[in-house]
Amino acid sequence: MLKLVAVVYIMVGSMLAGSFIVAALTVGRMDAVTIAIAAVVGALAAIPVSWFVAAKLNKAIRPARAS
Repeated sequence: MLKLVAVVYIMVGSMLAGSFIVAALTVGRMDAVTIAIAAVVGALAAIPVSWFVAAKLNKAIRPARAS
């Protein structure tokens, strides 16, 4: 499952970091510190999102066996 989380994180992390950067630029914060903070916050926010998505994917790929 950890490998699946890592693969999902690559996609979700870059998407959320980019979205947070665009949001910071949209509100007029164009200094380097704010952009860097937005990228880090987006990357950190992607960790639980990736775990949740990977769990859902894992459940869909490997459904529970009926006894």
